[in-house]
Amino acid sequence: MKFNTKTIHGNQKPDAAYGSVMQPIYQTSTYAQQSPGDHKGYAYSRSANPTRHALEQSLASIENGAFGMAFASGMAAIDAVMKLLKPGDEVITTNDIYGGSFRLFTKVYEGYGITFHFVDMSDIKNIETQITNNTKMIWMESPTNPMMNIFDIQAVAKLANQNNILLAVDNTFATPYLQNPLDLGAHIVMHSATKYLGGHSDLVMGALIVNEKTLAERLYFIQNASGAICGPQDAFLALRGIKTLHVRMERHCHNGRAIAHYLKNHSKVEKVYWPGFEDHPSHHIAKRQMKDFGGMLSFSTYGDSTEDALKVIKNLKIFTLAESLGGVESLAGHPATMTHAAIPKKDRLKIGLTDSLIRLSVGIEDVDDLIEDLEQALE
Repeated sequence: MKFNTKTIHGNQKPDAAYGSVMQPIYQTSTYAQQSPGDHKGYAYSRSANPTRHALEQSLASIENGAFGMAFASGMAAIDAVMKLLKPGDEVITTNDIYGGSFRLFTKVYEGYGITFHFVDMSDIKNIETQITNNTKMIWMESPTNPMMNIFDIQAVAKLANQNNILLAVDNTFATPYLQNPLDLGAHIVMHSATKYLGGHSDLVMGALIVNEKTLAERLYFIQNASGAICGPQDAFLALRGIKTLHVRMERHCHNGRAIAHYLKNHSKVEKVYWPGFEDHPSHHIAKRQMKDFGGMLSFSTYGDSTEDALKVIKNLKIFTLAESLGGVESLAGHPATMTHAAIPKKDRLKIGLTDSLIRLSVGIEDVDDLIEDLEQALE
């Protein structure tokens, strides 16, 4: 079954009760049992819910995985992965990372005795040199948020497997439409399903997908024990969103490409970060491991202040100044004061995340209208 069919039919069956084509919303906390432990597969909705289960089956299908898990948010999903670790363990991760992940790692899990090494993953030697007997996990993003760096997932997976280390990949920016980390050797794939999978800015959700049964059982236990599950209404919305993922991503990619080239040739734009450019340092990797280059990009204006960026953002009329990404509508954000404010300025500057950087989530509107909006705002 090809991807465009999987989004609609992958691991999905009509509802067993009445043959409903769309999975119903089972808005219930508990289920009748014939006798203790004798039930129809569901006992309590924290442990399992039919609507959530259908979503988890769909998630596994579109990521070419065997097991899927849905959580209350992307951060709840990352938190579940971190709970696989114990005090004394070490994690190697990228220095270009989502601010919420950085905050969770440094402000929560470092306090529990877990060490995080933030390195430039564009050179695999930087990962190799950090590996010790205590290294238990590599956490990576590709493309990264917000600098759009691309890392070689297959090469990192080979290194991880050679050293018996778990590799987890945040695949939020790429989506399963563009990239499948499990196929490249990763052990865990994470999504903020709030973004492209939901696709309509109307839910908050996280997802994990794995292939190994033992690893899945550990994560299912954590999901149930910690209880950070999504509700059935959000599960229903995510299922609906996934059914149009392929057609939305085609337009996101088309619009993102047009806007990236427009901005690159604009006299008031200093630099554009988008992996589709042939002069992007990792374009060759993106071309090999991704189907297309997505609808996310960042750019910096001349000048180096928050004021410079806000002059542009405040004049946008179709792009909305807002957190998040991946919805049908176009959004603009200022990472230094929004999504990445938790990262100290000196660390942001090391990776090129200046105060004038603007991140765009290019939506599926008419691209001519989006370009006109950027034109008037830049002028």
